[in-house]
Amino acid sequence: MNSGILGSMGISDPGILIIILLVMTIILFVILIFLLVRYNQLNVSYQAFMKGKRAESLEDEIGALFTDISTLKSSTEKNRKDIKKIIENLSECYQRVGIIKYDAFKEMGGKLSFSIALLNDNETGFIINSIHSSEGCYVYTKEIVNGECAITLGDEEKKALTLAQSAEPYVYD
Repeated sequence: MNSGILGSMGISDPGILIIILLVMTIILFVILIFLLVRYNQLNVSYQAFMKGKRAESLEDEIGALFTDISTLKSSTEKNRKDIKKIIENLSECYQRVGIIKYDAFKEMGGKLSFSIALLNDNETGFIINSIHSSEGCYVYTKEIVNGECAITLGDEEKKALTLAQSAEPYVYD
């Protein structure tokens, strides 16, 4: 049996055509099994991703996440500006302190008199001098501007001022 169609394809025996078709069917069947396995893996991943959610709400949730990120960015920027302002304000706070205790009068004892210097970053502030005697306690203040005082300072006040000037202020990063 010699067919014209099979002869034009170069196949003289119809059995060869059946074998070729059988091999192609087996190959296609293997590819189908591979695709089904891959589909099932993707389906399991998809079900895990969508667990407890409707497909419509997933898009809304992703949009909400982007909104949250934008809100966090603006909040972070506001906090950054607020912190910068606080640091600027802290430079005017008294951060440097020098304290000297001494006996104003030798007969008193106990070093009950003291001088305290309080300075900010610009070395501006004041000195409090408390002198304790048997008649009472007297307190004086002297203004310090840029590390200098317009009024003559006593030895203890000078020491307190030097201590305050040498004290390390808080460093802001």
